[in-house]
Amino acid sequence: MTAHDDILEGRTSLGIELGSTRIKACLIGTDAATVLGAGSHGWENRWEGGHWTYSLDEVERGVQAAYADLVAQLKCRYGVQPTTFGAIGVSAMMHGYLAFDATGELLVPFRTWRDTTTAAATAELTELFGVNIPLRWSIAHLHQAVIDAEPHVGRIATVTTLAGYVHRRLTGRVVLGVGDASGMFPIDSARCDYDEGMVSAYEGLTAGRIPAPLRELLPDVLTAGSPAGSLTAAGAAYLDPSGTLRPGVPLCPPEGDAGTGMVATNSVSPRTGNVSVGTSIFAMVALERRLVGVHREIDLVTTPTGDPVAMVHCNNGASELGAWVALFIRFAAIANRPIEEDAAYEALFREALEGAADAGGLISFNHLSGEPIADLVEGRPLVVRGPESALTLGNFMRSQLYGVFGTLALGMQSLSDEGVEVDRMFAHGGVFRTEGVAQRFLASVLRAPVAVGDAAAEGGAWGMAVLASYLRAAATRSLGDYLNEQVFADAGFSVSEPQGADVVGFSAYLERYRDALAIEHTAVAALNGRTSS
Repeated sequence: MTAHDDILEGRTSLGIELGSTRIKACLIGTDAATVLGAGSHGWENRWEGGHWTYSLDEVERGVQAAYADLVAQLKCRYGVQPTTFGAIGVSAMMHGYLAFDATGELLVPFRTWRDTTTAAATAELTELFGVNIPLRWSIAHLHQAVIDAEPHVGRIATVTTLAGYVHRRLTGRVVLGVGDASGMFPIDSARCDYDEGMVSAYEGLTAGRIPAPLRELLPDVLTAGSPAGSLTAAGAAYLDPSGTLRPGVPLCPPEGDAGTGMVATNSVSPRTGNVSVGTSIFAMVALERRLVGVHREIDLVTTPTGDPVAMVHCNNGASELGAWVALFIRFAAIANRPIEEDAAYEALFREALEGAADAGGLISFNHLSGEPIADLVEGRPLVVRGPESALTLGNFMRSQLYGVFGTLALGMQSLSDEGVEVDRMFAHGGVFRTEGVAQRFLASVLRAPVAVGDAAAEGGAWGMAVLASYLRAAATRSLGDYLNEQVFADAGFSVSEPQGADVVGFSAYLERYRDALAIEHTAVAALNGRTSS
């Protein structure tokens, strides 16, 4: 059968992922490995009323725009527009706070994972549960609202994530995949559900202060491969206002971007791990055992099948790097030497290879927002150097790339201290599209081989499409077997090994970086207010 026939007859799987700066719609064929098309739509969060947010109108417009872009590609490439699919899956950036009343009305604007306003709540909950509750987790947002006695709390009927919200718009069901749910509230991996003891402890703590038992406020939890509803007529119109898409398509459980990253890099089995780089950056390591200590640098989450995972999450990833690349693109344009974005990244990343192994004494902080691992409640992007530093373009770009990985390296030390071992690390995200640069530096940061696959740039949207396709195979194979046997059996990877000079150079860079964090803290205190472009 041809791709044209598969699309026409609805044998394909659609994955939609709402990332921090881009919404993607990725369509894969029956083999689950071949990408038939990928549409996208750019968007940005806003700082409003003391919170990072996106409006739900933006969510709707963005999903529709990404889907329309995909459809246009399919029409051009295959001469056909889909009217149905074999399965659909939705994923999005994890955590955050979407609270609705019984009529489905949003009670306060969406509070995203970038918020660092929940310090009091996380301290209280971490002590109560005996596990680390990060600032961005949904339960932290809810409990901070309880602590602050926000007026909307008494009207809450449902709290969910962005993926859960979009899934509900498509199916009418209030459910979450276990991986996404594990970023809302701690999960008991043996039951693949919220930890009952912690639920009871929280209900005891907040008796009389929340309008219903906590379990009633949270979405139901499903594991990968479980049916999670079907596309309603209203859901089809939400995704495709043209009316071409028909209802009835089955949907898999909605997942978080961490889970789709694990799938996209075949990292759901113990002793495997992956690093995802976008607006945020995080590393995921599938565990053989629970960690001994409580580490504020580490989230304990799960794979899409509920197995325990250690996550080192940093709020700030490649956004500041992207801003600098945009500046160079603009310079080229006004110099009458215009350059395409991909070519600019290629040229600047290649120049980073010419920089000194320690970036010539330069330090780059990419903190646009607060960064818990660095004890920063707000961010102030900085480039710092001494008079003896060598300010060259190569050193500057290497410093910017090292800066993307700086806070991650601080957090990964805790996993190393716990004796966690990893056989392989995979990486995905747009920064790896220039072959052999960011990947090489990351190998030296982690001191481990780093593999990048052909679908690295598509990342989570492709991973979500794979989870959708797994609906048809879950009865006969585990997710790990499905990925190994069906999706990655013939996959090609490029592998970068740590290079001695880079390891030594980054180690020196990180020592300066750690010491210079005091400058960041001073900058937060000294540079107040925000300006817009």
